[in-house]
Amino acid sequence: MTLKLGTRGSQLALCQANAVAALLLGRAGIECEIVIIKTSGDQLAEATLAQIGGKRLFVKEIEDALLGGEIDLAVHSSKDMPAVLPDGLAIGAVLPREDARDAVALPADGAKVRRKTDRGDVGVSLEELVARLGQGPRIGTSSVRRTAQLTRLFPRACFLPIRGNLDTRLRKLDAGEYDALVLASAGLIRLEHRARISTALPVPACVPAPGQGIIALEVRADDDRMARASAAINDARARAALDAERAVVIRLGGGCQMPIGAHAQVVGGTLHMTAIVLSLDGAQAVRAESYGAIGDGRTVGSAAAEQLLEQGAEDILADVERAHAAVEGLQP
Repeated sequence: MTLKLGTRGSQLALCQANAVAALLLGRAGIECEIVIIKTSGDQLAEATLAQIGGKRLFVKEIEDALLGGEIDLAVHSSKDMPAVLPDGLAIGAVLPREDARDAVALPADGAKVRRKTDRGDVGVSLEELVARLGQGPRIGTSSVRRTAQLTRLFPRACFLPIRGNLDTRLRKLDAGEYDALVLASAGLIRLEHRARISTALPVPACVPAPGQGIIALEVRADDDRMARASAAINDARARAALDAERAVVIRLGGGCQMPIGAHAQVVGGTLHMTAIVLSLDGAQAVRAESYGAIGDGRTVGSAAAEQLLEQGAEDILADVERAHAAVEGLQP
């Protein structure tokens, strides 16, 4: 049996699709044909996410192909998936989570990137990073979540949008167009650029996006054969974390390009959730923590969301929505 596995065509997406295909072959004896599908986000590669942001931006065409029977399975970076899936689709499995933290990459000019110690290469500390970048660094990121949180560390920073594949972004950084980039650690690690992680930002300093670092396998909800196949590669701990993080977004009603961070991890047999909602300028922020059993991910996430709402998250997100609407109204 050969399955058609749908994916975006970026370097990272293909890396992730190949990882899924290898696991399906190794654990279930199932061969896959990788089908590259160009999404709306890929077609508008020069626009900023703030300009084109919307639900299903990087998954719509893939999900449509899955619903239409053109492919059997779909592979996504789970943070790109909408909180509420289209009718007829479900998450069949997730792979073990890679490092969920955001990473800062500095220009490749020797000592700035990595420093030597007796224990080998390590990244610079957060304090050293702040000192090195100075008062007004040019930081490349297209994420409002990252910008809102990092404004608190770098109040005079100039945050500049950046898109494109990883190699293109790093070339722009090394050419001096930016003083630093903020990227997902997972993508750098999967594409064998771990050495470019100058600092992995601690979760309390920059709470990751819901689902960051998790590869998700999407199937048709009524396809029992695909459900059985995908179950063979599912990682229970990562699935519990993803369920919890998605529950936060669902309860808050958040969508693409919203300053919401949510990170769950299993600690000593307990699922521990940290979540945050911020204003676009980072001036307002509410945080929450919740705990629960691994099998109760959705409950743990919903509990954190309720705490956020009690602290005023709804008003903060309403202001963000109005700001986005104003920007969209200015587009030609």
